[in-house]
Amino acid sequence: MHKIAKSVSLLFAFFLLSSSVMAIELKVGWINIERIFREAAPAQAATKKLEKEFDKRQVELQKMGKQIQERQAELDKNGMTMSEGERAHKERDLANLNRDFQRMQREFREDLNTRRNEEFASIQERANKAIKEIATTENYDLILTDAIYAGPRIDITDKVIRIIDSGSSSGGK
Repeated sequence: MHKIAKSVSLLFAFFLLSSSVMAIELKVGWINIERIFREAAPAQAATKKLEKEFDKRQVELQKMGKQIQERQAELDKNGMTMSEGERAHKERDLANLNRDFQRMQREFREDLNTRRNEEFASIQERANKAIKEIATTENYDLILTDAIYAGPRIDITDKVIRIIDSGSSSGGK
């Protein structure tokens, strides 16, 4: 009998708790940060700025990569007919060029990532201000930026992009 009473009281407590939880309505929104970084006007401008800033170095790296391929092809083709000393010299030059190329590639990636992080930090800040503005004015209880699934009904990414593009959340930026 004691077990039945305990089960009934637990069931009753569950119904009370679930009915009070159902009475609370949460307004939830979801933001797709990747879309903001891809589609917002300041993000597109930052991407173009970075492309322009790093274009010359990228072209240099492409030329150097092509030069390495050409030297490797020449060594593969003519290596057997070269003297031992000449072949060793060309292999050493190719190895040095390859090492320099890898170093330059690594520095390029590091510099690009640093600049990208700098540029997109301000966009992230503007997005956060826009999200807070939307949350305050539209009475959201929760806005998420990471979810396994979010339906289109709670997706407010377009609103954030519009605010960022208009500049109203940037303090005049």
